[in-house]
Amino acid sequence: MNLFATVLTYPAPSANYRGESELNRSVIQKVTDGRFDYPIISPEAMRNALREILASEPYQESFKTASNRERLNDEEQLAVKFNDYPDPDKYADDYLFGYLVAASHSDRKKIREALEKKRGKKSAGAFQFKRDSVLRMNLAKALEPYRHNAIFTQSPLATDDSAYKNATTSALLHRETAVTAFQYPFALNGNDCKAKPDWARALLRAIGELNEVAGNHARSYFEMAPASIIARVTESLVAGFNTYCFKPDGQLPDVIADILTGDYPGGEFYIGGELVKRGLNPDDVEQLRKMGVTLERDPRKLLDVVAGKLLED
Repeated sequence: MNLFATVLTYPAPSANYRGESELNRSVIQKVTDGRFDYPIISPEAMRNALREILASEPYQESFKTASNRERLNDEEQLAVKFNDYPDPDKYADDYLFGYLVAASHSDRKKIREALEKKRGKKSAGAFQFKRDSVLRMNLAKALEPYRHNAIFTQSPLATDDSAYKNATTSALLHRETAVTAFQYPFALNGNDCKAKPDWARALLRAIGELNEVAGNHARSYFEMAPASIIARVTESLVAGFNTYCFKPDGQLPDVIADILTGDYPGGEFYIGGELVKRGLNPDDVEQLRKMGVTLERDPRKLLDVVAGKLLED
């Protein structure tokens, strides 16, 4: 079975995702769609936040999600520390997100020799230098285009008798800002997950409370957890519907009407969150339930149901 899902976040002022700065202007990265530029958040940023969640103490206690990688926050550039060579049987992040050990032929030989001493000959011989990610994601794209809004804040001057000074003058900080929700798709293959079902469940639960994506948290708090979610668990190799299906005007995604007209098997679909609480009218709710669609007001409960379906024997 394959899981395809689209998450819609709650709207909020967002300045937390930044590309390269232009002088003192913090720039939101964007993509052009039609005639407008839309703010985006990379899947790499979301995957990093998921790593941090899975490495947290509650997840390690509940799901035994040991992590091989840790972010070093006090370095001069983005930096991580790898505690061991990759081991998808031991580390949840290696299993779920994949890895690449960039090594030449001679380096590979040295690494295998080191692993043979540490893990044994059989384990060293089976070691893979690269592994695909179990989790597939695409860009989070804003529902609303960027409107050239910016916020200015003042960084004060540090006096000469301060213990330290970052600059010789005060600075005007300039950051691009957008008020929007984001939507992003993700996918999982059930066969890829069944070797470590508890870790797959942990991953789906982490998506249900995804937060602290892309930095700048001192100035911008933006949750990437689902306000609404549409998921399909199917034998099909493709989602079969527009995975960027939510609309800025609040109209129902087209896939809802397509299910109601019988274009898709209702029993494969799972819908949760605000879309169920306030988006669907009572007649649609009744009809969707009759067609086998699972409706849940809480997106996190829905993801638990989806996990059970995806991982069932």
